[in-house]
Amino acid sequence: MSMIKDLHVTRRAVLKGAGALVVTISVPVSAARTPARAKGGAGVKPPLKPDELDSFVKIAEDGRVTAYFGKMDMGQGVDVAIGQIVAEELDVPFERVTVVMGDTAHTVDQGGGSGSTGIQRGGVPLRNAAAEARRILLELAAIRLKTPARYLTVADGVIAVTGEAARKVSYSELIGGHYFNVKLVWNKKMGNRLVSTGKAKPKKPEQYKVVGTSAPRNDIAGKVFGTSDFITDITVPGMLHGRTVRPPKAGAAPVGVDESSIKHIPGARVVHEGDFLGVVATKEWDAVKAAETLKVAWSKVAPPFPDQKDLYDHIRRTPTLKAKLKAKDTGDVDRAFKGAAKIIEAEYEWPFQSHASMGPACAIVEAKDGEATVWTGSQKPHSTAEGVAKILKLKKDQVRGIWVMGPGSYGRNDAGDGAMDAAILSKAVGRPVRIQGMRHEGTGWDPKAPASIHKVRGGFDAEGNVIAYHFHSKAFDRQNVRSRESHPSHTLAGQLTGYALKPRKIFRTPNESYRFPNKRMGWEIIPPLLERASPLRTSHFRDPLGPQVHFASESFIDEMALAVGADPVEFRLKYIKKRIDARVVKAVAEKVGWKPRVGPANKPGGTGTVTGRGIAYAQRNGAVLAIVAEVEVDRKTGRVWPRKFTIAHECGLIVNPDGLRRCIEGNIVMATSRMLWEEVMFDNDRVTSVDWETYPILESMEAPEEIDIVLIDRPNIAPKGAGEPSTRPVAGAIANAFFDATGVRLRRAPYTPERVKAALG
Repeated sequence: MSMIKDLHVTRRAVLKGAGALVVTISVPVSAARTPARAKGGAGVKPPLKPDELDSFVKIAEDGRVTAYFGKMDMGQGVDVAIGQIVAEELDVPFERVTVVMGDTAHTVDQGGGSGSTGIQRGGVPLRNAAAEARRILLELAAIRLKTPARYLTVADGVIAVTGEAARKVSYSELIGGHYFNVKLVWNKKMGNRLVSTGKAKPKKPEQYKVVGTSAPRNDIAGKVFGTSDFITDITVPGMLHGRTVRPPKAGAAPVGVDESSIKHIPGARVVHEGDFLGVVATKEWDAVKAAETLKVAWSKVAPPFPDQKDLYDHIRRTPTLKAKLKAKDTGDVDRAFKGAAKIIEAEYEWPFQSHASMGPACAIVEAKDGEATVWTGSQKPHSTAEGVAKILKLKKDQVRGIWVMGPGSYGRNDAGDGAMDAAILSKAVGRPVRIQGMRHEGTGWDPKAPASIHKVRGGFDAEGNVIAYHFHSKAFDRQNVRSRESHPSHTLAGQLTGYALKPRKIFRTPNESYRFPNKRMGWEIIPPLLERASPLRTSHFRDPLGPQVHFASESFIDEMALAVGADPVEFRLKYIKKRIDARVVKAVAEKVGWKPRVGPANKPGGTGTVTGRGIAYAQRNGAVLAIVAEVEVDRKTGRVWPRKFTIAHECGLIVNPDGLRRCIEGNIVMATSRMLWEEVMFDNDRVTSVDWETYPILESMEAPEEIDIVLIDRPNIAPKGAGEPSTRPVAGAIANAFFDATGVRLRRAPYTPERVKAALG
């Protein structure tokens, strides 16, 4: 029996269901294309706003789909997962989806590459938009095919009548090359929290065909064979090359500049605004020579930094700038400690750390005719464009930010500073300016992860039960400069040209679910060592503060277990309150065949190589993970080698299993480097860690031999942040494995050979 008699879809119903959708049909519906045309005529795109469907999805004349993603990818394959999500909701092949990222002219601001929010939050508007686009296309097809939408099926971008395969119409025939012009419901928030929703309900996990598969990365070949453009490859007609001139002593300002000292360099000129000093030249090497040759008289300043050896004592004795307790402290901690049968306490220390990106900052700014364009490798190009607009005294919509792949940072490195430097230079000379930092500038002057100390106390009753727990950090500000460069004050150029810095004054406490009857966690912040334009200014590094606070937290959990004669895994499971957290800890213990044991495998002393194991667990952005490190320690050389890591990882729905595994592996290797090697060194006047000799990182031969990953997929749970969580417990696991191997508890990171030999005595 024909289904046509059941047709109840009218053009009025389509219009009503699709908001502002306008369908133009000039010939009989059976023969016509029925594009949804925007107000003002076909081909006119609605404004780039989060409440417009066209801000997220476009279908070309050939049926290919473009997804506009207001974040970007830092080499983790987030764009692949976004492409899978859009392909899934639209029922098109993954290969037919192109993801455009990080261009302020084409994407709304979804917060940039905030490491663990790419899929968790950034994927939500794209999923909703794709589902809404499919719903509208089905209703258009219902008119075209004279069949109710409920009798239509979609495959590979073609809509057909169920049971009548010959009656079909493609997406490209319905709307290819035109715009939807459909309103979405927007929550009026920008950045990471932006959510846009249509009338359609996205698919249920049991319907997935693309999501959950390991679609391949599309950037590998270009990186391996050098065919991809990086930010350093971008050129603009008429472009000049720039360099900044930094002081030899931190805090010094230029009080005299001899511009004649670079007259012999062709086309070289000086830009001096406030305390900002830079040079430009027609050729890059000439700019380098000009920066090195320029004679500058610098102001005399008192040494801004303490002796390196006194760093942690400085943190201890410096008056607090801001303090905060965690909101949900439980019980009466002070009273519980007074009544405890046994109390143990410990203090842990973590250094300043540098991004030490593979390349120093590079950016191009072209400022002219009341507008500007900035090409940047920053992970937050929308914020970069906003900051450039402010420093150039332009409106936000007068500056376009274009993200181009650059050296990874996983946090706030020097990319934003480079953009601001280029903006000042471009405005001064009236030409596009490309600024390229040098290795010593990128490593020496990038924002740093803050140094910190962490004091932890545990109290027990006579039966060995934990009755009191207190975790407290004292540190430099987590955001002395913000993680986004949307205001000049959070960049060196802005501070040097008079913008007042307003630090956020924030730190953090561990993320875990240990249930102790009396529990207090808090932190306090001290002032920066130098208030303005400091090479030790602090900001976000990968998994901001996670490694250091969980180095302390998870080390101390093992110390508490030892104090009451308990196995570290059994002790954790006794106090973890969340079921999924306990499941993850059990999963990693089962994977490694953990056999309960009290105390270290080896006693202090002796020679030769010893081995040990250690566990740590943490939460981040909703993800839960537990990791076991198996290490070798060479007592003679002090070398610590984590030969193998085993990790259980739960982050809700897994969009791309292979991509997630690679991300976890990258996290673990990077976190191992931070735990074993990375420490910013400085003297009284400046940072002395300026390259990979003075700021060593993990080398290939020191990388783990094996990383075994257990993925716990919960498809009915929304995706959680997975870009950074596996960074978090690595340091704690290595610390606990080191103790198991040597019988010595080392509470200061990093575990360099010199520090290890000193600890082993």
